[in-house]
Amino acid sequence: MIKCFPESLTVTVTPVVYHDDDVVLDGVVMHDSSITEPRPGVLVVHGGAGLDDHARGRARRFAELGYVVLAADMYGRDVRGDRQRIMERIAAFRADPGQLTRRTQAALDVLATTPGVEGPLAAVGYCFGGMSVLELARAGGSVAGVVSVHGSLLTDRPARRGTVRTKILVCHGGSDPHVPWADVHGFVEEMTAAEADWQLTVHGGALHGFTHDRDTGQTPGVAYSETADARSWTEIRSFLTEILDGRCGAFDAG
Repeated sequence: MIKCFPESLTVTVTPVVYHDDDVVLDGVVMHDSSITEPRPGVLVVHGGAGLDDHARGRARRFAELGYVVLAADMYGRDVRGDRQRIMERIAAFRADPGQLTRRTQAALDVLATTPGVEGPLAAVGYCFGGMSVLELARAGGSVAGVVSVHGSLLTDRPARRGTVRTKILVCHGGSDPHVPWADVHGFVEEMTAAEADWQLTVHGGALHGFTHDRDTGQTPGVAYSETADARSWTEIRSFLTEILDGRCGAFDAG
């Protein structure tokens, strides 16, 4: 029997330094050290603020489900904590999706070789991270599935027929002003034309960033939604169960 929520957890947090060419990146690996069996890996890609408490908290959730998790650093030491540099880096990634995909792939390569990881991988991204994992899928990334949570759906390089090899889940806020309905419709048309295996859930009334439980509501159009957060978490868990060999959490020896 598999326990989706084990009674006792020992989540180990280990910093990891890796590179994308000459850019030094500081990620974090998390796993439940009470599990000795090899298991699938989950990559967590942070939002616009960088590898913050939100991204770390989400990574811990996936580790508590029994997966080996890498919370990626998409910016690097020269950018982290500097708002102007962050905005410049995001703009550069938007202008060059190939660069963005290479940065995501660099983290996946680390996850794939992390001790304890065996079998398929998945990538889950929030806000900016959602855009990152969708670009990975459009580029034909070899992961079992990607999840975009309140992420950007617009792209200058739409997927072509047959290029998307991974399953896709998008969790979108129905009242998100930062991702207009035109972008949602465009994504549906794009993925349908590409013959991708995709699914889209729209959470009515939810704004942008609806999983950020520490959001103070100061940014227009951004707000936490307890309902959308809980429902999307259920959807993500179910999706991971489907794509990662039916495993939803820590393994029960009995």
